[in-house]
Amino acid sequence: MKNLIFAFLVLLISCSQQKEAEKEVPKRNFVEVSQIDTSIKPGDNFFMYVNGIWYDTAKIADDQSGVGSYSFLNIPQKMLLQDILEEVSGEQHTAGSIEQKVGDFYASGMDTSAINARGYDPIKPILAQIEEINDLAGLMSFVTEGLKTDNQSIVSLGISPDPENSSINIAHYSQTGLGLPDRDYYFKTDSSTLAIQQAYLDYLTTLFELTGTESAAAKSNAAKVYAMEKKMAESHKTRIERRVVKENYHKMAVAELDSKEPNIGWSASLTQLGINTDSVDIRQPAYYETLDKMLKSVSLSDWKTYVKAHTLTSFAEALSKPFEDASFAYEKVISGQSTQLTRQQQMAQKVDRQLGFALGQLYVKRYFNEDAKKRVLDLVNNLQKAFESRINKLDWMSDSTKAQAKEKLYAITKKIGYPDEWREYNVTIDRGNYFENVLALRKDQNQYQLDKFGKEPNKQEWGTTPSTVTAYYNPSLNEIVFPAGILQYPYFDLYADDAINYGGIGMVIGHELTHAFDDQGAQYDKDGNVKNWWTSEDYEKFKGKTQQLIDRYDSFTVLDSVHVKGAMTIGENSADNGALYIAYEAFKLTEQGQDTTKIDGFTPDQRFCLSIARIWRVKTRDEFMRAYVNTNSHSPAVWRVNGPLMNFDPFYTAFNIQPGDVNYKSEEERIRIW
Repeated sequence: MKNLIFAFLVLLISCSQQKEAEKEVPKRNFVEVSQIDTSIKPGDNFFMYVNGIWYDTAKIADDQSGVGSYSFLNIPQKMLLQDILEEVSGEQHTAGSIEQKVGDFYASGMDTSAINARGYDPIKPILAQIEEINDLAGLMSFVTEGLKTDNQSIVSLGISPDPENSSINIAHYSQTGLGLPDRDYYFKTDSSTLAIQQAYLDYLTTLFELTGTESAAAKSNAAKVYAMEKKMAESHKTRIERRVVKENYHKMAVAELDSKEPNIGWSASLTQLGINTDSVDIRQPAYYETLDKMLKSVSLSDWKTYVKAHTLTSFAEALSKPFEDASFAYEKVISGQSTQLTRQQQMAQKVDRQLGFALGQLYVKRYFNEDAKKRVLDLVNNLQKAFESRINKLDWMSDSTKAQAKEKLYAITKKIGYPDEWREYNVTIDRGNYFENVLALRKDQNQYQLDKFGKEPNKQEWGTTPSTVTAYYNPSLNEIVFPAGILQYPYFDLYADDAINYGGIGMVIGHELTHAFDDQGAQYDKDGNVKNWWTSEDYEKFKGKTQQLIDRYDSFTVLDSVHVKGAMTIGENSADNGALYIAYEAFKLTEQGQDTTKIDGFTPDQRFCLSIARIWRVKTRDEFMRAYVNTNSHSPAVWRVNGPLMNFDPFYTAFNIQPGDVNYKSEEERIRIW
């Protein structure tokens, strides 16, 4: 009898545990059937077929430029960070701990009464330094010192691997000097661009007025700064021109630079930064040639006005409310937002930006499921195998180039979730001094970068914080990175079927893998060096296929007469198109991929395609989209879905796409690279 009672109790406990386990598994409708717009044919516009009902009803918050997936998932992510920050800022912590630094930095930024009471007092010492400049050497010394606090006014310096010797970090100088989003904004005359130009002039004028300049003089100063920026913009390479890696690498002797461009003072600047080197990389030489001439032709008085303006724009968001309001008045013309983020939202962004890996540790502890890391690693490995299979079957690539491609493919480092080694911040954070905290963190970040000079790259380092909804490929280190932030629905869910995950995070993984072989990635070898590993014949074929994609995307309309810029977005478009086939081939290796059983009325192949459309469910303001098309290397969401699918054979079969459908392409018209 005792044994029977014991067995019965065990059975009760087992059933109870099973019910509890079932409660823990979230019930999610991975394909939102009710959201599918059946009035739209899949072959006409698959993005709207899947997302149309949502798109037509989705509301963009007044303080946002868009809503939906991908980068806009960072909006709810910031709310999670905000919860952490509210909690840690209200507690006492050991001095120097990550909780103390994160909590007190947040608290210092939330004390708007103290910040507003100080006005622009925190920046007065820096403005006084500008007034004391009396020659070019003094100007360039101020500019160099500004680099230490991320004020990259007329000089932009970065420390990263040498493209021709990726085992060592060197100094790279890039074009800079502008206040508008891109050099093209200085030369366009359409109404939208003219409005942005005027908003920027108004912004500069306001900043001068807020720091004591009389209105007419402030307006005159703004015009001078704008005219100087426009002259610099003439020397800037376009975003398309900057895609050619070798043409943006010019390693030059410092002695030669001192001789050719004496007004910049290269040696003195490097010494001031503590960089001991006989050569640096000048990525866009034309800019620095122009800068050197302008340093002589433009009066010192005007240069002082210029660096004052750029110092103010660099620190405006760390000053009192009138400065923040002026910054937002300019930014909203570009983004289309009508209201500012709450102070809590702003500070969550700022802490993530300046103490992101400290905050990231707290985020990972609270929100990240370690099982996701293991599952995603399995997917990455499966996609690598699928990519190898794709390479083996290419009919346009020779065996010798295929061997090099596969060697590079399997040399890729995989980073998932969060860093194995956490970045430390060597700063003292004072709960009562927000501006000084911002300055200290900027100095720490700059020193962190400068300390890399002359050393072997740290392959444990991450270029994005763990909470961010993004992923990336780094050609210099030949690595792919998937932060914890993107390992969530709609990209990934532990409880989703394979069709959903392979069409979601599988698509993202395939995208990043393909970046190793896009128009830029293809120029790097397996060790991250810019080196030709192709036969000349294969590379010409590759460029021909790439050009086909450029031409195709040039034809895609975004807003009225605004088109996708095929040459600017070719890297991302290549990655999207390659990812489809790679993720699908990996999916077909799974049990579900080899089955035809329907779920929610859709076959596995259909669910795979539905998932692809779901991960790019995004709606944005027109103002934001106009800027996006001009400055972002990614195509708009609708073309990240429809563009690749029109080249994807299984899509045609799965949804019976026929001639006459808007996005139908014949077999010969379908563009396939990988």
